[in-house]
Amino acid sequence: MRSLLRKVIGREEFDYLALLSALSSYSNPRNKITALLRDGTIIRVKKGLYVFGDQERRRPFSRELLANLIYGPSFISLDFALFHHGLIPERPSVVTSVTLKRSKEFETPVGSFSYRQTPRASFNIGMSRIEQDDVAYLMACPERALADKLSEVRGHKIRSQRELGSLLFDDLRLEPREFAKLNAELIEAVGKGKRCHKSILAALLLRKMTKG
Repeated sequence: MRSLLRKVIGREEFDYLALLSALSSYSNPRNKITALLRDGTIIRVKKGLYVFGDQERRRPFSRELLANLIYGPSFISLDFALFHHGLIPERPSVVTSVTLKRSKEFETPVGSFSYRQTPRASFNIGMSRIEQDDVAYLMACPERALADKLSEVRGHKIRSQRELGSLLFDDLRLEPREFAKLNAELIEAVGKGKRCHKSILAALLLRKMTKG
């Protein structure tokens, strides 16, 4: 049965409809799903979304794709995207995303996922499709990820580019060389859409650094 299930479902990540289709020959597929969950053949990430268990897995499942599927519409941004693009040194343990829905957190058997609400007017700005190991998912470009992160920073009254520089390079630990490669116009566009003063200041700081 397991080999047949793997033959029918080629991906590591799959939904309830794909699972039902693969078990269509069973008189009671729901009971079979319960058994597959019990013996670890499959793992329920959330209601209606699954991955194969360790023994059946052919490759690592994609946490990035799962993040898109767990709660949407959404795409990966903030700390997780900043690390992906080489802007911060440490990989976050939580997969962070932005969404049009209300902010929400998910603790699952395959990891933690965090979603932050973003305005509809700026949602599509700076979103890109990433293809990796036969898996495609949506992720913020580095400029969008930075603007999203700055809009989430609380407790910092930033009044000047100097204060913002301290926030970026000391507190958030951004890599200055990677920051200098960013597109100031895009950071500013997202900042205006989110009404984020810090992002607009970041665009000004970036222009100053690249001119120098």
